[in-house]
This record gives sequence, C-alpha cells and structure tokens, in this order.
Amino acid sequence: MTLKMRAVTVGLVLAGIASGLLAAEAPRRAATRADPIVLRFATVGDSRQDPVNFDPTTGPLSPQDQIWLQNSKALSRILREVAAQKNQLLFFNGDMIMGYGKAGPAASPSVDDVMASDLMAFNRQYGFWRGMVATLMEAGTYVVPVPGNHEVQSKAAGKKAVVENEDAWRANMGDLIVDTQRFKTIVGLEASHLNTQNNAAADGLASDQSRLSYSFDVADSHFAVVNTDPVGNDGVAPAQWLASDLESAKARGTKHFFVFGHKPAFTYVYSAKVKKSDAVGLDKIPAQRDVFWNTIEQYGATYFCGHEHMFNLMQPRGAAWQVLVGTGGSPWDAKRGEKTLHPQSDRAYAWASVAIHRSGKVDITAYGFSDTFGATQVIQRLHLAR
Repeated sequence: MTLKMRAVTVGLVLAGIASGLLAAEAPRRAATRADPIVLRFATVGDSRQDPVNFDPTTGPLSPQDQIWLQNSKALSRILREVAAQKNQLLFFNGDMIMGYGKAGPAASPSVDDVMASDLMAFNRQYGFWRGMVATLMEAGTYVVPVPGNHEVQSKAAGKKAVVENEDAWRANMGDLIVDTQRFKTIVGLEASHLNTQNNAAADGLASDQSRLSYSFDVADSHFAVVNTDPVGNDGVAPAQWLASDLESAKARGTKHFFVFGHKPAFTYVYSAKVKKSDAVGLDKIPAQRDVFWNTIEQYGATYFCGHEHMFNLMQPRGAAWQVLVGTGGSPWDAKRGEKTLHPQSDRAYAWASVAIHRSGKVDITAYGFSDTFGATQVIQRLHLAR
C-alpha cells in the first residue's frame, strides 16, 4: 500500500485489537445518526471448491463439499454476517461454481451419460449455491450475480468461454437479473433504468451478452456488472458498452458509480514470488485493460472484483479504487506460512460492506475472519471522496 493510499484510508484495524474496535464504534454510530445510511450493499466472490487443489486448512473436503464443490462452511458464515449487518444487496463477483466444463446436452441419450454430463454438473452446482443464498434473499438481502471464468469458460476448450456456458448462466441466474418486483420487496427501493439486453455489438462480440453484462440504478447510485470473459474475447471487459452505460447514467443525474466484474483490472502482487509479469486479470492485455480503466476513472467509479483468492484495496493510478474480494471460500492463492505483503488479511475470508449516506458520503468497510475461522474483525476502512 502506497503512502497516498494510507492517507486516504480512514483506518486499518487488525485482528486482536478488540478494545480499539469498541472505542471507535461510538463516534461512528453518532456520525451515522447525524447522516443516515440510505443504501448498504456487500460484495464478495469465489466460493467454489476444488476437489484436487484444495487448501490444507479446509481439506480433505467434507463429503458434502466433494459433491457440491462449495466451501459451505466459509460461505454460510459470510452470508449470515452479511445478513446480520443489514446489507440490502449482495453482489457476488463470480466463481460461485467449479464449472469449467461445457454445459451442453449429453452426447448419448442414455441415463448414465446424462447423469455424468457437464450439463448436469453445472446445474447441480448452481442449484446448491442458489440454495445457500436463498435464505439471504428471505432475510432481506437481494443477491446480484456476476459471471466468473468458472461459469463461462470450458477447460476442454482451452479455458475459453463457450456459448453453452453463457446459456447455462442465464438459465440458472437469469431470474435474479433483475426481478424488479422482488427487488423492491426485499430492498425497499426501486431498481430503475434496468439494462439487461444483448450489448455484444458495442464491443464487437459474437455471442448474446444479455444478463451477462447488465446495469441498473438505485436512487442516485448506478450499478454495472461486466462479463470479463465473453465468448471470443476472454480476459477483456466490455469497455465500450460500459462507457456508453455510465454516460447514460451520468446524463440522468447519477451521483455514484459502482462496477462489478470477476477478474481484477490490476493483479495484486502479494508476495515476492509473484512477479508483475504474472498477470492473472485484465492486465494480461494491458492496452485493453487501460481502455477499461480509463472509463472507470473518467466516471469516478469504484471497481469490485474477485478471481484472485485474496483481499486487497488498491488505487492503481492514485484515483479510482479497485476492491479485490475473491475471498468467499475458494483455495487461497497465498499458501500457509508464505511471506506476504499483508499477512493479517492475505488469508482471510473477507467481504466488503459499502454504506451510502444521505449526504452522498460513501464508506467501505472490509470485514473478515482468519483461515482458522477465528473472530470476525474489521480489516480496513475506506472513505470515498465525493
């Protein structure tokens, strides 16, 4: 973290400082009473398990997680705490399933082949994840899904997005994107200016991108979801569509811009073994990444992402923020005992909660608990300049 980042960050509270947390809460509550929160949302991603390369702290996998390929222990706790914090929305930034197959029909009509098909595997994993988040919806938090590479890409196709998997995404997530009546019932506010139509042409894409990249408004805040692995252009966010979408939102008076995608625009280089050339996000293609990030900065947006199984706050160019929360339960990128930049949080199950105040002030608080499931702590607080 740079010195400039430290100056903007309101505070950093590490595990074990319980008395400091309690002392800090009183003035914060008083400030909230004077400037009420009008919308609160949470965001996290990457809860899928890996049956082969699981983390030693969570393996061997339970019989349940071996079948459903979900870190059910970590995700269920995160969901409980997100609900307890009264977040009205949860943006889940992709990789909610292991996926990586090709969700098409079985080659043979036999029952055994159907049951062993990738199509069945995708639907089984989607079904289990949907079952886990269903209680959150009933408790007052609307779930907004973001496609990840494990949802849209096929390993057999060379880890490239395929149409069958994009179709499976819509079949399993489409009812959430966005059910305006249910949204209002749960959130208490309207989701307006909903844009879920096919936007492929803006970025020269061949496949239908409806409900893969989409957007909506809530009051004076605009929320845009981007598919960072569209068919034929893996690892490239739809920057032209996003620029047009944000410009339309600005023209109708939107004050806050929040963008959600799976892959980070800038890879978090968390240890000495990770070189800047080891890009895992949109920065694999720097020129395309720059077009995307120029738009983020132009509109003063904040970008939330996953893919790296880490938590990190970053101001790549000193202006807009990237909030990496790929910490919903997938195997850690940092190995146990590895020396990292932020050892207190580099192996924490974490999520970010964003509070939008009546005055327009926006606060981001990252919460998390250790890889051994210790007490939940505040990891970092950030105040966004208006």
